[in-house]
Formats: sequence, C-alpha cells, structure tokens
Amino acid sequence: MAEGLVDGRAPRTALADGFDRPAPTFEQMSAVADAVLYEGYLLYPYRRSSPKNRARWQFGVLFPRDWVEADDPVNPGVSGSADSWYQQTECLLRVRRPDATVRLRVRYLQLQHKQVEDAERRPVESLTCDDGTVQLTFEEAVPREADLLVPLAEGVRTVRVGAPAGTGGEPLPSGGGRVVRRREEVRASTTLEAERLGADLFRIRVRTANEGRTADPRAPRDQALRQALIATHTLLGAEGAEFVSLIDPGPALQEAARNCHNDFTFPVLGGPPPAVAPEDGSVSALMLSSPIILPDHPQVAPESPGDLHDAGEIDEILTLRTMLLTDEEKREARATDARAAEILDRVDTMPPEVFGRLHGAIRSLGPADRPAPAGRPAWWQEGADDGLSPATDTVLVDGVRVGGGARVRLRPRGRGADAQDMFLVGRTATVAAVFHDVDGSTHLAVTVDDDPAAELHGWYGRFHYFRPDEVEPLGGTDVPDPATAAEPSPGPSPSEA
Repeated sequence: MAEGLVDGRAPRTALADGFDRPAPTFEQMSAVADAVLYEGYLLYPYRRSSPKNRARWQFGVLFPRDWVEADDPVNPGVSGSADSWYQQTECLLRVRRPDATVRLRVRYLQLQHKQVEDAERRPVESLTCDDGTVQLTFEEAVPREADLLVPLAEGVRTVRVGAPAGTGGEPLPSGGGRVVRRREEVRASTTLEAERLGADLFRIRVRTANEGRTADPRAPRDQALRQALIATHTLLGAEGAEFVSLIDPGPALQEAARNCHNDFTFPVLGGPPPAVAPEDGSVSALMLSSPIILPDHPQVAPESPGDLHDAGEIDEILTLRTMLLTDEEKREARATDARAAEILDRVDTMPPEVFGRLHGAIRSLGPADRPAPAGRPAWWQEGADDGLSPATDTVLVDGVRVGGGARVRLRPRGRGADAQDMFLVGRTATVAAVFHDVDGSTHLAVTVDDDPAAELHGWYGRFHYFRPDEVEPLGGTDVPDPATAAEPSPGPSPSEA
C-alpha cells in the first residue's frame, strides 16, 4: 500500500532479514541518505555571491521529459550527474520466505523560491531589517519522501511521489517587509516491479519518472528546476528476503548481476558491513540506490559532527576554511540559507576535542614487525626508494612482463573492488607506470583506451590503479625487464654513419 508523501518524515517500519533476525532499519542509513540528498546543496564559502553557488543541483535531477528531451533523447547510463526525466534501479533479491515483501522509500528535494519583498511588497534581492539582520532572495529546497510496501506475490505496484504547489508568507520585524516562499507542482510516480528469475531469486525494478510538462521546453534550466525532482534516490528494505550485491554477487549470480540495468543511479548494500565476508556473495536486508556512486555499506565517518554539503572534501579542511571567513562573509552566508547558518553555528562553537577528531582516525592496525620486501630497506628507512623507477619498472603478470606502454584488459576482482572500478570490467587500458606501495604491494597505473580524456589524464597524472592480478596482458605487451636488459647501443659513430 502507498503510505503517502511527507516533508522529511514517513512511517517507520522495522525489517527482518531472510532468517527473521532483526535487520537495520532505514534510520541506520539516514546519515548517508541525507548526505546524498544535500550533496552540493550549498558549497563553501556558503554565500549566494559565490560562483560555486550559482550552478547548483547537479545529482539525481529528474526534469519534465519535454524539457530534457527538447533536442535529443536522454542517453542512459549510471551517471547520476546527467540530466534525465527518469531514474531506474535494478537489483537482485534472494527470497527466504513465501510471504516476502519489499518496502521502498523515494526521497528528493523540491525547489522552493525564497523571494524578499520590501514594505511596499516590491521584490528585492536583499533587505536589511531594523534589527540588523539581512534577508536575501535565494533558491531553497524542501525534502520530500514517499513510501511503498509491496508483497512479492503482487508483482507490480505504482505510487504517486509528486509534491503540490504552495505559497507561504513570513513578515519581517517592524513591518519592514516580508519573505514569500513559492513552490511549483512536481508530478511524478514510482513503479516497483518484481520479476521472478528462479525458485528463490527475483529481479527488482524501481522506476521513478517525472510526469510533468513545462510551459516552455526551451526555458532556462533554472526555470525547469521548479518542476524537477532533485537529488532523487531510493531506499529499499526486504522482509523475508535479502538483497544481493551487484558489486560482489558471488560466482553463482554474476551473470544475473550483469543483466541488471541501472539508469542514472546505482544500488549498493546498506547497513553495517558483516564482520566476516561471506563466501557466496554479499547480501543485506537494505539497499540504497544513489545518483552518486558509492561502495557497499557506505557509512558517514563517526568523527564528522555534521553535514557540510560537500562529501568530496575533508571535514577538517572545510571547517578550518569556514572558521577563517570574515565577519562580513559570515553575515552574507547566514542570510543566504538557514542550512548555511547551521554550519556556521556548529563551526563557531565546536569544542577543541571535536575539532581534534577531524584530523584523522586509525580504522585498523597491522603487525608492527611486518618484514620489508626482500632486497629493500623498510619504507621509512633511508634508501627505500633507491632503484625504483615507476616509468620503467615492470611486473610479471601471467608470465608476461608488463610495464609502461603495455596494453592490458581490466579484470577488477569482485570482492573488495572499488565500485567505480567495476564499471571498467573488460575495457582495455594502457599502463603508464608501475608503483610499489609501502606495504610491499604493487599497483599498475593505467589510462582507459577509449576514454576521450586519456591523454589529458596521462599528462597530469590522473590514473586508475589496479593490482597485477586484476589485469590481463594483451598480445605483444611483453616489455624487457630493466634488471636484466642489456645496455642500449650508443648507435653508430660518425665515421660509421
């Protein structure tokens, strides 16, 4: 049954995994889900005048179809930064009980225009109130979410996930003006479909689509955003069943996982990771399908005291930079948006012990007496790098010596591989260098052959890194071992030329 649309809240239901054990609830994914919802909402220095805050809403944006396809149809892919009118998640569900059900929650932001008006009700860009506070006209957003519960036996269910239009006014102190907030209607629906693949295996398909139409398909993007779903993502929970990782599905389900098609989003397992990795693939009662590519079991660092709306940055750096804003810059940031004001309050009152935790944390420790690789001093000792040359070093892969200039086919291992590396499975690449890590491991730095920016990446050193057992040498890639290669000939002398 559809359980309705709410502003940031929805009915909460505990889940049970495939063995009827208590499983994580959606609340245990709330920190990560909120980070996805507000990623890029407002970037440092959190001021309206900052150029970075003039091009917002970059992930999971679903526009009306007539606007986004005014010139050409959308090009499906997993990239959630590409504009679209729909978002599709496909994942695998292993059923443990005949009465298994799937619960989903669709979340997004609805654009809300904050307009400041003076005492004569005339729109203005900014207004200073009698108490000295400043009000700025700005684009805000309202969180929306809708729930749907579907027994697998029903197969297909659709729920409306749009949001109504609305207008609200707020008088400013001493009758100096007012703030008016306006929202346009967002029309959208989400369909959940369960397709049986085997006796206890289903493919779950979730498709969220913007069903609105614009008055002008050639309108500017800022105008079309008023009818869009922003930062759209989906939470999935199973009762009497468990979701299978598409990153680590296990040998038996690799083909089924490859046949799952995800457009403008990618699903990963939610909740805490298992203490011991399972032998037949990773599973969980929770899944998060996000327009930002994440690993299985994503977590927000416990040391982080709050959202800074830029998960690509380091909390410590952003906190230090925010502390150094001038009083005038902070005044503008506070006037820009309430969430910016919350960040400033948190930074300005942060206790030293909380700030100290932002410097770093040790998640795991290895034995202190680990021996150095044979023939080399330990990495902290003088001379540890002597004789290493990433551009000319080689490593033996399947009996073939591979080094700079060699071509390989990428075969990232399923278990423990980076989620983004999995999208490069089967692609060919060119090795740029061989790097030796401080723990004695070796990695190949490569550029992907069909990447249009491969030459540029090679020029400034932005590589993909793979272990030797994650690549397959291609024919004719054997390069000489510099340790045994003969000195090159100096060439003919002038008298011989």
